[in-house]
Amino acid sequence: MNGNKTDMVGSSFPWSSVLVAMGTCAVMLVIGVYPVLAIAVLIVWVGTLWLSRPEPVVEVRVPDEGSVSRQAMVDLVEPFSVPVLMLDSQRIAAANAAAREALGPHIVGQDARVALRHPEAITLLDKPQGTVMVRGLTGARSIWQVRRVAIDQRFSLIEMVNRTAEADISRSHTDFVANASHELRTPLASIIGYIETLADPDAKVDAATAARFHNTVLRESRRLQSLVEDLMSLSRIEAEKHDLPREQIDLGLLAASIGSEVACTAGEERIAVQVTDAVVTGDRQQLDQVIRNLIDNALKYGDAGQPVSVEVARDGHEAVFSVTDRGEGIHPDHIPYLTRRFYRTDPGRSRAAGGTGLGLAIVKHIVERHRGKLDISSKVGEGTSVTVRLALTASPSKELS
Repeated sequence: MNGNKTDMVGSSFPWSSVLVAMGTCAVMLVIGVYPVLAIAVLIVWVGTLWLSRPEPVVEVRVPDEGSVSRQAMVDLVEPFSVPVLMLDSQRIAAANAAAREALGPHIVGQDARVALRHPEAITLLDKPQGTVMVRGLTGARSIWQVRRVAIDQRFSLIEMVNRTAEADISRSHTDFVANASHELRTPLASIIGYIETLADPDAKVDAATAARFHNTVLRESRRLQSLVEDLMSLSRIEAEKHDLPREQIDLGLLAASIGSEVACTAGEERIAVQVTDAVVTGDRQQLDQVIRNLIDNALKYGDAGQPVSVEVARDGHEAVFSVTDRGEGIHPDHIPYLTRRFYRTDPGRSRAAGGTGLGLAIVKHIVERHRGKLDISSKVGEGTSVTVRLALTASPSKELS
């Protein structure tokens, strides 16, 4: 029997013997014994029976110590945020919510070798304790640090820490440094090469060639400057990504203002602006950067004979900003990677147009900081449309044109 319970045996009073004593007392009275003596005999007899009664037997049943310890450990591991398994020998006796989510609720009661089903993890189960890095445990690219700790000869705990994100960040940083170094080295090599030629007294460069070299150096220097500025801008945006903007900005008014500026330099026929008031909470400088980057991309890669369409509209509780060009379009295979740093669908064309490969990466990070949504749609031969959705903080009805 589980739980604390006390059983008492033999605690009832001997009433049958008392009845015999009372009967004997009655017989003594009948045969003429003094009543006082008969009552005294009755009292002595009953007292003797009371004193000689058996002591009650107390049986205390204690709970199963193993079941108490197991439940205590189950209660202990459940609040953990990382997956934790409790093993009874090699069988999974308990798994917290994080472990059930990572490996499935069916693992409780399974043999740990079947549940983990990975050679490196299974090797760990043959040791009383230790740590291994397991790749591909819950997905093709997943990386888990699995640690086993012995509690006693029977029970042990397995802790699983997901290192996938750390590995992705490390790989991303490595790729970024490699790409940035390549992007910086290319214009620098070009600048150094032309300057060395111009500085060589034996080169005998004529005036026309020298002028062409100077123009190339100037172009590459400006490209280098743009690349450094974009890298610094991306760094600032990432540093502020957890700080929510607080300024009230009319996105329609901002887009209309930037569109007018661009029309003055690129030509009225190159841009068509159609906007309405749409007040959002944001960072004015960063939203300005988003609008300019998207318009600049559309002008660079769109059809020069077709206008770029800039629109701001309201859709329910969202402000919708979109830029559409009528260019060559982008193949669907490229679209998922367009917001990666330095990703280009046509590297030669992008560099010739002065692109750094960071414009859409900057846009993506700014939109994420504003808790918005970024969508890129394109059809080959028809053009590309980039849409940004931000939550409205007010919805006035006045239209702008």
